[in-house]
Amino acid sequence: MKFEIIDYKDTRSGFGEGLLELGAENPKVVALIADLTGSLKMDAFAKKYPDRFFQVGIAEANMMGMAAGLTIGGYIPFTGTFANFSTARVYDQIRQSIAYSRKNVKICASHAGITLGEDGATHQTLEDIGLMKLLPRMTVINPCDFNQTKQATKAIAKHKGPVYLRFGRPKVPNFCPPDCEFTIGKAIQMTEGKDVTIFATGHLVYPALEAARILEKEGIQAEVINIHTIKPLDADAVINSVKKTSCVVTAEEHSIYGGLGDSIAQLLSRELPTPIEYIAVNDVFGQSGKPDKLMKHYGLDAPHIAEAAKKAIQRKA
Repeated sequence: MKFEIIDYKDTRSGFGEGLLELGAENPKVVALIADLTGSLKMDAFAKKYPDRFFQVGIAEANMMGMAAGLTIGGYIPFTGTFANFSTARVYDQIRQSIAYSRKNVKICASHAGITLGEDGATHQTLEDIGLMKLLPRMTVINPCDFNQTKQATKAIAKHKGPVYLRFGRPKVPNFCPPDCEFTIGKAIQMTEGKDVTIFATGHLVYPALEAARILEKEGIQAEVINIHTIKPLDADAVINSVKKTSCVVTAEEHSIYGGLGDSIAQLLSRELPTPIEYIAVNDVFGQSGKPDKLMKHYGLDAPHIAEAAKKAIQRKA
């Protein structure tokens, strides 16, 4: 299966378009924003549905409490702010008022990872997936491009229970079909291979496909699987692929601790012990810089994924 670039778009705009369409489809969908309407691409929803849009200002904790309260009236609230402020700043409110209380809140987090760029380490959250994954009842979703983010946004409105939806700021390759099917908890096999499996999520899915092309030129067949839902993890997809390839690379724009790599390793340690190599940020904070240069600096690009794949194959042998 070939995935070619359609255009370049930011995933936060996919969220914005998905939310706007939801506004027309479901009158129970409401949106809350913490002073970042334009940054979260929620301005179109705010203009068309002003009675269902709440600007709470720089009061993220209050926003989570409001969202939890709105669910009691049968509404489906979508909260919006940067990933750092959507998680670490409001963790107590999410834990107590949303996850523990089983509230149907959709926590939508933009500007995740180091691709936030020039804003630097204070805003570049690399711990958010781990924080949210730890919460019982929380679904964690990290789509790969504009089209998949749009479909994910629409899918989570139908899901009963709290969801963390993560997306980003920069324009990245948009390569999934506009009508791509999105099923929560169901991984997508992007390429078929027998030598190594690359499990990738979010902004690292397309570099993983590029790495597979690099490896193909060297006679190595890499199976690339898009893990857009980190929790619940598609255990069947993981195990079935690893039974074929017997070695793994995980690729994510997140800390090496607590993210996709940990989830894959935990599953395989129980079910099918396997050599694993990790593409992730290795226990450091980010720094200010251009997104593409930061990704290269931290080894989150196709050449590094390809090298990790060859190392995993050597360990298998």
